[in-house]
Amino acid sequence: MKFTLSWLKDHLDTDTPLDVLLAALTDLGLEVEGVENPAETLGAFRICRVIEAVQHPNADRLRVCRVETYPDGPGSKPQEIQVVCGAPNARTGLIGVFAPPGTHVPGTGVDLKPGVIRGVESNGMLCSEREMMLSDNHDGIIELPEDAPLGMRFIDYRGLNDPLIEVKITPNRPDALGVRGIARDLAARGLGVLKPQEVSPVEGRFASPISVAIAPDAAKGCPLFAGRLIRGVKNGPSPAWLQARLKAIGLRPISALVDITNFFTHDLNRPLHVFDAAKVKGNLTIRMAKDGEDLLALDGKTYALRPGQIVIVDDAGPESLAGIMGGEHSGCTEETTDVFLESAYWDPITIAATGRALKINSDARYRFERGVDPAFTLPGLELATQMVIDLCGGEPSHVVADGAVPDTTRAYRLNPERVVSLVGMGIPESEQRRTLEALGFTMQGDMAVPPSWRPDVQGEADLVEEVARIASLEKLEGQPLRRAVPGVPRPILTPLQQREKAARRQIAGLGYNECVTYSFIDQTAAQLFGGGSEAVRVENPISSEMTHLRPDLLPGLLRAAARNQARGFMDLALAEIGPVFSGGEPGEQTLHATGLLVGATAPRDPYGSRRPVDVFDAKADAEAVLAALGAPARPQISRKAPGWWHPGRSGVIGLGPNTMAVFGEVHPRVLAALDVKGPAVAFTVMVSAVPQPKVKSPTRTALVAPDFQAVERDFAFVVDKGVETLVAVNAALGADKALIETVRVFDQFTGEKAEAQMGAGKKSIALTVRLQPADRTLTEAEIEAVSTRIVEKVTKATGGTLRS
Repeated sequence: MKFTLSWLKDHLDTDTPLDVLLAALTDLGLEVEGVENPAETLGAFRICRVIEAVQHPNADRLRVCRVETYPDGPGSKPQEIQVVCGAPNARTGLIGVFAPPGTHVPGTGVDLKPGVIRGVESNGMLCSEREMMLSDNHDGIIELPEDAPLGMRFIDYRGLNDPLIEVKITPNRPDALGVRGIARDLAARGLGVLKPQEVSPVEGRFASPISVAIAPDAAKGCPLFAGRLIRGVKNGPSPAWLQARLKAIGLRPISALVDITNFFTHDLNRPLHVFDAAKVKGNLTIRMAKDGEDLLALDGKTYALRPGQIVIVDDAGPESLAGIMGGEHSGCTEETTDVFLESAYWDPITIAATGRALKINSDARYRFERGVDPAFTLPGLELATQMVIDLCGGEPSHVVADGAVPDTTRAYRLNPERVVSLVGMGIPESEQRRTLEALGFTMQGDMAVPPSWRPDVQGEADLVEEVARIASLEKLEGQPLRRAVPGVPRPILTPLQQREKAARRQIAGLGYNECVTYSFIDQTAAQLFGGGSEAVRVENPISSEMTHLRPDLLPGLLRAAARNQARGFMDLALAEIGPVFSGGEPGEQTLHATGLLVGATAPRDPYGSRRPVDVFDAKADAEAVLAALGAPARPQISRKAPGWWHPGRSGVIGLGPNTMAVFGEVHPRVLAALDVKGPAVAFTVMVSAVPQPKVKSPTRTALVAPDFQAVERDFAFVVDKGVETLVAVNAALGADKALIETVRVFDQFTGEKAEAQMGAGKKSIALTVRLQPADRTLTEAEIEAVSTRIVEKVTKATGGTLRS
């Protein structure tokens, strides 16, 4: 939203300095995005007089001018300065504009310095309009009348000292899309007085030959439509003041009639439209568009209309896309003599849906879809009628209308104490009531009735927001929180939040780069991971790639890996911790921690340390994360992984039916579908599925360092080559749960050589078993007894024998 300071002062009687106004606007919630202040760029240019202009002794096209300047303003002591000028109109007695040395000339980008031109000193410049960026005129320097006050700033003389302000309007403040709405906020802050706005009905002289009607199917989209015919107008250029206003905010003046509608759009947030009455066939009807209809709009484009979009039609067909853009057929030109001036209220949802479907952006759509003042529909028509008559002449008809102003009346109780409880500001009740009344609210006892131009006020909390906003949240003083119970406070984080923190810390320590991907993915990717059902489909997705809630974190990580590979990064370690969804209902959301390894374990080096990532890398990282979450030390591992994992190179870590983690290679089919070059291994830890520890404590458990020497024994077993190593490990662990601390596999002997030594279909598994006593040093007899039980357990579980 752009406006000039003088435009603001048309509605606000104030002498507040500009910098105070700007600070107040941002503080009120109308963030100032930029200011163009002519005083900063053109303030040094002052009116001067050329005392004498003579021919330059060394150049035919240059003149040496003695210039009378007044650097301290009109009436100050004059100074005489010599300037070399190349303008053909430089002459003795000319009243022009002078820029002293040190001035930045915006038209050329040059900072003036004293110099010597063809052997003659020159100090400053006599300026043209183009050098001051006032126009493209560069035929000569500026010539002013003889009575122009010497020493006055040129911007003050020409009325150019009018700063342009641009503010950012949030979607909940449609009233601030008019200059008057901004002035109202500043007046409520106490930075001026809002000037009264008188609306005097314009008496109609005759019955309008064009009537209006709202079709029943369009009543919801257009509650009120009004207009009147004005005949005998002269549609020429608009006055200079109106053109200057529109040019200042970036609009191109077109004609008086069109400029008037643009002025009302930005001045009072009241979009209007004018039809060339001679081009309207019959009467105007507001109805829904029919399939197959189209409209050539004022932007020169033809739009194919769809059912459900509101249009204004005459007997020949659509003439305007209601509330968004008029049609070119009935647009006004310089030959227009009779116009039909329209003012209507359009439903915001209908306008937004139509504008989005047709991809049309206009000032009218921008305002109607946010909500204009419905009660100002008819007063706006009267004010616009008067301006048309004042600027273009003509004779108005009686107003024709259909529908009624929508009833927006509502009231909310003003509780003065809520300002303290919600915002923490102590504001007297009288000041609260004064603030609301200044903003247009009507007070009825302790009930506040919002004005019709504030559709965003929908509850008691909004009243508090208005009071606090006008009072300024900068006055809010910080207060320490009062502790209800003395002593150490209880932990704030929930157990799940603590686990999420621990998982994130552990994954980072393992060398993964954390990613944050969208919770929405496309249906194809979701179906690869067991999702994509109707239960998790998004009703209004922001794009075709975000139609469903994700069933797993892997799709986002794999897509990130593919993007990195496309840019030449082939070795990746990516991780994410976030929610996944099995449905759209409460309780169907769980927290997962997923890591993805792609490529190799290390860069290329001469020592052969580089190798492709494998399933055991993912398994080790999954177990590390589980350990950080306090999972039991000896979980069960099975092969029943979901279908997006490699069936022979994946596993599930759990306790009974409770799955805590899944690890393994990602299925080649999934990698191909998501354009990822393997190998790729991953793990997923179901954070909330890890059992809580039996003893809950906010502190870490004490470190227990054994006082007695540990003992390690190695065992090698000959088993069938189809026997899984994990079976032997678990059997060994079960031989003595009190003494056996760990069991590790340190060798496997397989292949043709192994079968040649141990028999066909056989292999060797070598285990290291660590015995850790807690209360004594083990004797040789005790060690042998445990070793015997280990052999018995493993041979029984695997059907193998101890290798000799």
